[in-house]
Amino acid sequence: MVIDLKTLAELKQALLVEKTELESSLNRIAKPVDAETGDYEATFTEVGNDREDNTTEVEEYTDNLPVEIALEKKLQAIIVALAKMEEGTYGICDNCKKEIAIERLQANPSAQTCITCK
Repeated sequence: MVIDLKTLAELKQALLVEKTELESSLNRIAKPVDAETGDYEATFTEVGNDREDNTTEVEEYTDNLPVEIALEKKLQAIIVALAKMEEGTYGICDNCKKEIAIERLQANPSAQTCITCK
């Protein structure tokens, strides 16, 4: 099965929309270190210098970090999927090198493995 051009365009559009949404969400809680690779660093608001303010800053950072990591991971998968589209290798499982089912790609356009290898 080869992905037809219409389906490929739809999947690319879905990836681009999700990429924009993820970048927007990440920009609220992190700053880009390398936007090209999807690398971000969680941030916190500088509240002040006393102990209570520092505690608030640490709590904010601690809350933001796992969210930043999850969003960053998803963004990086999208960047890889878009690069594979450009290379002509999109839809091929990273593990077994077989085609990924179109239904899986439609459900998760950034999937890098087939359902068997998942």
